[in-house]
Amino acid sequence: MCGILAVLGCADWSQAKRARVLSCSRRLKHRGPDWSGLYQCEGNFLAQQRLAIVSPLSGDQPLYNEDRTVIVVANGEIYNHKKIRKQFASKHTFSTGSDCEVIIPLYEEYGENFVDMLDGVFAFVLYDTRTKTYMAARDAIGVNPLYIGKGSDGAVWISSEMKALNEDCVKFEIFPPGHLYSSAAGGLRRWYNPHWFAENVPATPYQPLVLREAFEKAVIKRLMTDVPFGVLLSGGLDSSLVASVTKRHLIETEAAEKFGTELHSFVVGLEGSPDLKAAREVADYLGTIHHEFHFTVQDGIDAIEEVIYHDETYDVTTIRASTPMFLMARKIKALGVKMVLSGEGSDELLGGYLYFHFAPNKEEFHKETCRKVKALHQYDCLRANKATSAWGLEVRVPFLDKEFINVAMSMDPEWKMYNPDLGRIEKWVLRKAFDDEQQPYLPKHILYRQKEQFSDGVGYNWIDGLKAFTEQQVSDEMMQNAAKVYPHNTPINKEAYYYRMIFERLFPQEPARETVPWGPSIACSTPAAIEWVEQWKASNDPSGRLIASHNSVSANHANGNGHGNGNGHANGNGVVVANGTNGAAANGITNGKMEE
Repeated sequence: MCGILAVLGCADWSQAKRARVLSCSRRLKHRGPDWSGLYQCEGNFLAQQRLAIVSPLSGDQPLYNEDRTVIVVANGEIYNHKKIRKQFASKHTFSTGSDCEVIIPLYEEYGENFVDMLDGVFAFVLYDTRTKTYMAARDAIGVNPLYIGKGSDGAVWISSEMKALNEDCVKFEIFPPGHLYSSAAGGLRRWYNPHWFAENVPATPYQPLVLREAFEKAVIKRLMTDVPFGVLLSGGLDSSLVASVTKRHLIETEAAEKFGTELHSFVVGLEGSPDLKAAREVADYLGTIHHEFHFTVQDGIDAIEEVIYHDETYDVTTIRASTPMFLMARKIKALGVKMVLSGEGSDELLGGYLYFHFAPNKEEFHKETCRKVKALHQYDCLRANKATSAWGLEVRVPFLDKEFINVAMSMDPEWKMYNPDLGRIEKWVLRKAFDDEQQPYLPKHILYRQKEQFSDGVGYNWIDGLKAFTEQQVSDEMMQNAAKVYPHNTPINKEAYYYRMIFERLFPQEPARETVPWGPSIACSTPAAIEWVEQWKASNDPSGRLIASHNSVSANHANGNGHGNGNGHANGNGVVVANGTNGAAANGITNGKMEE
C-alpha cells in the first residue's frame, strides 16, 4: 500500500503552501517508506508516498502520460494491468512498470467512465492540465482507505488517511467506496452498482465448484508481486483456505520464479491461544515456513495509542482486533516481507459470524450480509489495511475480489443459513466447496473449525485484560458524565470511553469523530440484527463470546473440535447472560515482550 494526498484548487501557490503539502504528505510515510514524489501545477498538488510492490525500480509516482498533461497518484494494485497494457500497446507509450500506470490510457480513451474496468483495489487522483479538471476514485468495497475534505479557501483535499488533512480542512469525511469524484461534474457519483446493492433476495442455486473456482482465481491474481510475500494464518477456515490455495497454485506463478515455491505463514497470539495451536497444525499440513509471534496483554495495552493513531477510529471491536495485527505486522516487516494475503471478507459475504445463526429467515439473512459488506470499509478493511500499513506492509484480501463477491452475493441465501437438521454450520457453502476427498485442501476438522473473532482467537485473556485495564483508567464518575463530555456517539462502557479519550486527543475535530460508525452490536452484528433476539439489546459487549452457539450448538456440527471458554451460561434463548470479565490475563500483563 501507498499513501496519496491531493490538494486541488488552492488559492495559495506559494512555496510555503508547497512546504505545507509536503509536511502533510509525510504523515503518510509509514504507508510508503520506499519513495516520495510531488507534482504541482499552480494551486494543484498531487503527492505520493510509495510502497514498492510491483516494479520497485521503475514505478515511482506521480505517473504521467507522454506529454505530461495527465498526472496520477495512486494507492492500488491493478491485477489486470497486463491485459490493459496489451490493449493500449499501439496507442500509449508506457514509461514505467507500475500496474497503476494503466489508469492514464484508460482515462484518455474513455474519459471518466473507465473505473469499473479496473480489476483490483485502489484509491487514486488524476489531474488533467488540458481541461484543468480532476477526478478521484475508490475501489468497490473500500479495501484501500480514502478521505475527502474542503479547506477554508475552497480547495479540495483527498488523502489516504485522515491525519494528512484533518488540520487543514474545515470539513472532511470518508470518501465512499465504489464512488468517483469529478470536478467537471461537480461532485461524487457511484461507479460500482452491483445487483446485490438493492438487497433483493437472489435465487441462483448453490454451485460449489463455481464458488471454489472464483476464489482460486481471486487468490492467484493476488500473487502478482516483485517482492517477498507470505500469508496470515490464524488456523481458522478463511485464512487456512487462503494459505492452502496459495500453496497449491504458487508454483504456477511468476512469483515462484523470483522467490521459489516455499510459502511463509504468520500468526500472532498470547501463549496458549486458540489461533497459535490451530495455525501450527495447518502450517504443518500445508508445509509452510511458519512464524509464530507471541505478545502479552501488556504489550497490547502499550500499543493502543499507536493503534488508534494509525486506525483513526474509536470502535471497540476494531481496536481489539487491530492491536495484535499491528504488533505482528512489525515483526513480519522486520523479516523482509512486504506483502501478505489475508482472509477478511468471508464472514460478511457468507454470513459466517455466529449471530447469523439467529437470522429469522433468508430475507433478513441476505439483507444483513448486504449491510455488512457495505460497511466493511469502516471495520475489517480499515483494520487490515491501516494496522499493517503502519509498518509499510501490504495486505491483500482475495475474498473481496469483485468476481468472487458477485458469485457469493448471487447465491440463494437459503444455502448460506445455519441449519443443524441438514448438518450445515456457518459458511457451510464455502466448507463444502473445498471439501475435496481426492485432493484435500485442508484436514476435515480444520475445514469445519468454528469461527473465532480475531480478537478472541489470539487469546481470550486479551479481551479480559483490556477490560480490567480500562476499568482502572476510567472512573464511575467519568462514565456518569459520558453523555455530557461525548454527546456524539457516547461511550457505553469504560473500554469505549478509554479509546475515545485517546482518539479525541489525537483527532479533536468534529468531522473526525463523525467518521467512526457507532451503534449496538453483538459478535460484529449491525444494529439492525440486534432486533433478532430480545436479550441482545441489553448487552454492551460486542464480543462473539456472548453468542451461546459458540462451542455449543455449532460444535456438534464441526467434528467436535470446539473449545470451552468459561464465559458464562446460556439461557433458553441462546444468549450468554453471565460473561466473566473479571481480572487480567493469567499469563501476566507486565514486563512481557513480544517474541517470535
